Amino acid sequence: MKVSFDWSSAVSPERNELVFEGRNKEYGGYVLRQKYQKRIIIAMIASITGLGLAIAIPMIVAYINKVVVTRETAITESITLAEPPPIDKSTPPPPPVIPPPPVQQTIKFTPPKVVKDEEVVEPPPTQDEVKEVQVSTVTQEGEDIVDIPEDPIVGDPDEGKIFQFVEEPPSFPGGEDKLMEYLSKNIKYPTIAKENNIQGRVYVTFVVDKDGKVTGAKVLRGIGGGCDEEALRVVKNMPEWKPGRQNGRSVLVQYNLPVVFNLK
Repeated sequence: MKVSFDWSSAVSPERNELVFEGRNKEYGGYVLRQKYQKRIIIAMIASITGLGLAIAIPMIVAYINKVVVTRETAITESITLAEPPPIDKSTPPPPPVIPPPPVQQTIKFTPPKVVKDEEVVEPPPTQDEVKEVQVSTVTQEGEDIVDIPEDPIVGDPDEGKIFQFVEEPPSFPGGEDKLMEYLSKNIKYPTIAKENNIQGRVYVTFVVDKDGKVTGAKVLRGIGGGCDEEALRVVKNMPEWKPGRQNGRSVLVQYNLPVVFNLK
């Protein structure tokens, strides 16, 4: 880019050379006039660039805001779906689709007729041919039908097993305190035991079944004097317990209970 100045301009290069001919060109005035043209070009470029940015920046900002607003509008826009048709509860559900049975391979075997050998068109099948297929009036290809044995019914592996220790032992309704309260209220000290000053513990064992019932009660170690029979009677009349559980299932659990006879 070049700016031209005519002879009348004070910064004309030709006039500048003539004015400073034979003079000291290091003088500031010569340098200022000499670089005037270059500075004018730089100033014009800077002005044009600044003007362009001043015009373009608002347009760019407006375009970006428009894009953002458009996106927000698209996100917040909602679509109202039509209501589904009402369900008629009186209409029965459609029947299940039953797949057709597989086509079974058959072999034609019709009642034989006595004809001459030369009139035989299709000989009857042999015994070996009819062993593996179904006899029919037509011969057709089919699928091999395999009888799949039914899965064996898996029962409870702990059925009938009496556990000594389980994850959740059986418990008397209300806990240990209620059990002691039940025994103290129902035990009647035998007269013979009183007269003979018989005291001690009668150990009774029994099984709490899956329903919490007390079964199989018997005396493990007694003290006599009628105390064994009395302890057994009271244990057999106990209410149902909360059954013991193992692996999440109710199981049979053996329980040993000491019954104390004490004369105060």
